[in-house]
Amino acid sequence: MMNKFSKEYLINILNSGKRIDGRGLTDYRNIEVEYGVSKHAEGSAKVKIGDTEVIAGVKLETGEPFPDNPDEGTIIVNAEFLPLSNPDFESGPPGIDSIELSRVVDRGLRESKALDFKKLCIREGEKIWMVLIDIYPLNDDGNLQDAASLAALAALSKAKFPKLLEDDKIDYNVHTEELPLLKNPVECTVIKIGDSLLVDPTKDEEAFIEARLTVAVDENGRVNAMQKGGQKPLSMEEVDKMIEISLKKTKELREKI
Repeated sequence: MMNKFSKEYLINILNSGKRIDGRGLTDYRNIEVEYGVSKHAEGSAKVKIGDTEVIAGVKLETGEPFPDNPDEGTIIVNAEFLPLSNPDFESGPPGIDSIELSRVVDRGLRESKALDFKKLCIREGEKIWMVLIDIYPLNDDGNLQDAASLAALAALSKAKFPKLLEDDKIDYNVHTEELPLLKNPVECTVIKIGDSLLVDPTKDEEAFIEARLTVAVDENGRVNAMQKGGQKPLSMEEVDKMIEISLKKTKELREKI
């Protein structure tokens, strides 16, 4: 898709400390969170950041534990980029971008130990709960990563176990207690264009990303995971500054859920 403006023009605007849409470099667009958007999920949420819109749903299934963690359940994150959300997305198997997004969301939840995996164990060595988190962008106007992370966490925060019957069948019409959510890791993606660092890029701004860093931070201000992207390297000073920005902005994002 042809961009609305040149990189040189964008850099000149960013150097003034402002964005094309008038925001400051570290200002997010308006954020809205809606819960219970799917009646067929154990938990669901829709997140809008500006014109970017993402739905996340949580389903629970039973399965066998991994041999090295016989008393722990697990999470599985999947992201499907629908062509209706962006004409650049194609139908078919997951692409590199959707795989990266789902893995980064997964890593933030897993490395922070957001869920008490041991409480997802039904019978040690035999049967566990698998928490399936499905992410669907409805409209991509930039910053899908942060919107997806926030939607996944919001959906998890409202998810409840379906009723497990004596024969190990599941009654999805009856729900019991909430999932054992211990922490609330939120992700913030900081990008670099020219000499400027900014958050929540629009789709037009994303076309000129030179480097980016997604940082997952829990409510205690602890960095749980990071993912570097983009073609150009980052200095340690830039990484430190990006982390500093993320620590501040994730506090604001967490207040939305």
